[in-house]
Amino acid sequence: QVQLVESGGGLVQPGGSLRLSCAASGGSTIAMGAMEWYRQAPGSERELVATLTNRGYINYGEAVRGRFTISIDNARNTVYLQMNSLKPEDTAVYYCRALLYGIAYWGKGTLVTVSS
Repeated sequence: QVQLVESGGGLVQPGGSLRLSCAASGGSTIAMGAMEWYRQAPGSERELVATLTNRGYINYGEAVRGRFTISIDNARNTVYLQMNSLKPEDTAVYYCRALLYGIAYWGKGTLVTVSS
């Protein structure tokens, strides 16, 4: 059973940066078909933030392209989301998702609040 634990969320001022981590256990990130970050703001649907596939394909949601970067450390079984130039509208719970043999696994999320 794959388990994902996100960390790194918190309160940051507009224009600031945060780095989120997603640690995977019960399965190697090398075996994952894709590792992804999603977010859900209050009153909104969950939206895709970034995707990284096992073939190296990377894609970002339109709202974060150019500001966020997804990366992976397979030795640590951890995927990261570097978030720069944060805006109040980036406030949301950020979730990690792993795809393994067609099955999606989710973490419980970490809250990011962008406010002055």
